[in-house]
Amino acid sequence: LSEYTENYPLYHSYLPRESFKPKLEYQKGSIPMEGLTTSRRDFGPHKVLPVKIYQPDKFIPSEENMDLLTTYKQDYNPYPVCRMGSIKPRDSKYPCGDKMECLPTYKADYLPWNQPRRELLRPEHHYRPASTRFDSRTTHQDDYSVKGLVNTMSCKPLAMPKLCNIPLEDLTNYKMSYVAHPMEKRFVYEAEKFRPCEIPFESLTTHKESYRGLMGEPTKSLKPPARSCGLDTTFSNTTEFRDKYQAWPTPQIFSKVPVTYVPPEEKMDLLTTVQAHYTYPKGAPAQSCRPVLSVKKGGHFEGSTTTKDDYKQWPGMRTELVKPVPQLNIPTEPLDCLTTMRAHYVPHPPINTKSCKPSWVGPRGNIPVEGQTTYTISFTPKDVSRCLASYAEPPGYIFEETDALGHRIYRPVSQTGSQQDSRLSVDDSENPNQRELAVSA
Repeated sequence: LSEYTENYPLYHSYLPRESFKPKLEYQKGSIPMEGLTTSRRDFGPHKVLPVKIYQPDKFIPSEENMDLLTTYKQDYNPYPVCRMGSIKPRDSKYPCGDKMECLPTYKADYLPWNQPRRELLRPEHHYRPASTRFDSRTTHQDDYSVKGLVNTMSCKPLAMPKLCNIPLEDLTNYKMSYVAHPMEKRFVYEAEKFRPCEIPFESLTTHKESYRGLMGEPTKSLKPPARSCGLDTTFSNTTEFRDKYQAWPTPQIFSKVPVTYVPPEEKMDLLTTVQAHYTYPKGAPAQSCRPVLSVKKGGHFEGSTTTKDDYKQWPGMRTELVKPVPQLNIPTEPLDCLTTMRAHYVPHPPINTKSCKPSWVGPRGNIPVEGQTTYTISFTPKDVSRCLASYAEPPGYIFEETDALGHRIYRPVSQTGSQQDSRLSVDDSENPNQRELAVSA
């Protein structure tokens, strides 16, 4: 019981309104179905005549013989072909044992000059390695000497265990304020028993009821009858090429006799243009017009440059590093590795907290779900009146005129003489203060 159910009681006198939807009932036609299809109606049988077979003319073979000459045989005449001799000299199996005396072109044209050898223009080598042993020390080893450890004093307080004899208080607000109320027994609805229908089930379907299978004539085939080939004549072995393209009489081809080759009697000159016009005259090599550099011998090498003369080395001393004085003394004792958690944490025995959750009764039975909702409890039925626009002539109204948009205007019977042009829409028919009614034509 709640405030909502008290203020909004359930009304049992409400009845649902009737539905205006037409019933879905099958209307069986009284005229039987005809067995005529679109193919039978549009495509009627026509008279089919037999196909005329073309009878070719009888072949008469020609008495002349066919010339089997081709274009290749006519245009390409055979010529006597002789084998050409090889230009490459043959390799001798027995080489000559005499020594070959030959002078190459490089040795004949490029002769050495009789000039003295130039001396190298490099400074004298005055470096002498030291006789002492190399110590292999670096600048870091010389400047940073090894120092001992610094004794430091630890500022960490001593680890003193803090013991407490007061037990931990396990009372909470939930334990102090929670009041366990007795649970009421849940109401169980009894399920209604199933009542089978006493009317027997009809095994009729729409197909069995409507289509009774009317008898009609079987479908006739529109395919023309098959014709057998009744030709008894033998197959002709002539072709169109043999009939139309006959052999033409060809005259005898005139062939010209080739001129016989006569070798020349003179000996062939094997000199080329370069060998004939560009000879190698005997002469000395070209002399250079560049003056010979005078080389000073035995003098001291002057090694001064512009950079050495202008940029002199400044006398300077190396600045020593400024190092801070160490003030921290590193302790000699080993690290105890004790954290703040280990030093101050005191372990307590665990306390079992009592659970205030109600115990599990067990699995529920097949309890049906309550079928009540907020809509079924709080719904208030209202009277549904019929719309005035659904009448052919609305009661209490008189037809006056039809406007330019096709709306039929009605006026109340009590205000027929009024000049007011207020229109009433079809959707606002539930308003009791309406004066006019406009209905679409």
